[in-house]
Amino acid sequence: MMTPLNITHRSAATGPVLDLAGELDWEQAATLRRQVEHVVLNPGESLTLDLSGLEFCDSTGITELLAARQRAMAAGADVVLAEVPPSLLRTLTIVGLDQIFTFRTGGGPPGP
Repeated sequence: MMTPLNITHRSAATGPVLDLAGELDWEQAATLRRQVEHVVLNPGESLTLDLSGLEFCDSTGITELLAARQRAMAAGADVVLAEVPPSLLRTLTIVGLDQIFTFRTGGGPPGP
């Protein structure tokens, strides 16, 4: 049974944070896209995508992560993937996206 994607938005000293929980697949990708499109990003900020609650991510989900990075870069900002589940981290590394994304683990967003 599919777990719907649930996204919550919060603010951190570094910029907006989206907490993702559930499954990021082709059926749910538009949910992430809409959330990312509505995030206000200022130059120098980071959009943090906290993936600690992510149960599954397929290739469409990875494409949406890349689209979020493109949108952030267009705003002069960055994307940080936080608490990436081991299986997804392995996939991102195998396809070379560990060279593109910034990863962070432990402790949440850094303070001021």
